[in-house]
Amino acid sequence: MADDHEDPPAGYVEGEFHRDTTYLDDRITADGRGGWPVQAGRYRLVVSRACPWANRAIIVRRLLGLEDALPMAVAGPTHGWKSWKFDLDPGGVDPVLGIERLRDAYLARDPGYAHGITVPAIVDVPSGQVVTNDFSQITLDLSTEWVAHHREGAPDLYPDGLRDEIDDVARVVYRDVNNAVYEAGFAGRAEAYAEAYERLFARLDWLTERLATRRYLVGDHLTEADVRLFTTLVRFDAVYHNHFRCNRNKLTEMPVLWAYARDLFQTPGFGDTIDFGHIKRHYYEVHTDINPTGIVPLGPDLSVWAQPHDRDTLPGTPFGDGTPPPPPPRDEVVPTGHNPALR
Repeated sequence: MADDHEDPPAGYVEGEFHRDTTYLDDRITADGRGGWPVQAGRYRLVVSRACPWANRAIIVRRLLGLEDALPMAVAGPTHGWKSWKFDLDPGGVDPVLGIERLRDAYLARDPGYAHGITVPAIVDVPSGQVVTNDFSQITLDLSTEWVAHHREGAPDLYPDGLRDEIDDVARVVYRDVNNAVYEAGFAGRAEAYAEAYERLFARLDWLTERLATRRYLVGDHLTEADVRLFTTLVRFDAVYHNHFRCNRNKLTEMPVLWAYARDLFQTPGFGDTIDFGHIKRHYYEVHTDINPTGIVPLGPDLSVWAQPHDRDTLPGTPFGDGTPPPPPPRDEVVPTGHNPALR
């Protein structure tokens, strides 16, 4: 039996990494049609700041001002087969859910649950059960089903007239960027690695062309598409370039994407959610098959995220007719030293 610091076997088919995409896909909706109605304070969003998929939910929640309506639990940056742990909390127990590991909430929902114990997950506090861990749908529902609890001035991240285009862009970004870095990093044979590597950089070149003359991926202000790309770009030089061997170029060597990423990072709700300390610890300490020493690199220099980007000369504004979110709540501020660009 593996100990608490090991990962379960990854999903491989003939040397190719395959993500388990079987999720608890119940939805929390305004009308409660699936049995889970939107209700302020009833649910708890469980995240790790290390995880790019969870980072999406953190950003969207912040941009929309859902901090009070949907409280957040932050798991620590490392985990093993027994799942994400609440080791940042006093006594290693989430103060609301009363559990040490997120796994307990999955088993409360389904005692025979046999899939990934993943974040983000939304837990129903009264029952202690995970409602959903469908990361792709969670952020869309925060935009469209939780509208009654949005802050005044919240941006429309998934506008009706742009949804098809957002979905199309998000689909190729997921396949060729968000997930391709993992397919390259966890490839079990050279051919699988090369295919993922080539697909990743071909898509980054495509994104470079798309963003050369437009500030945002779709439309003239921030949308769900930008959130989904950002969480991979912000981890690129710190992790994916070296750890996952995605090393044709660093992000800092791709001028358009680097400026675009800095623009987003410096937008309230994006960079202030990033915990580089947790990100680096997670990848370099947990993935012992890739990094058996567990040594976390000291570099790269992350203060460069504060450099000017000059993207505001392009058409468009971050929030459209809306306004920036206020600073994060005191108990959600990234610890000092974990994000040098915010000093």
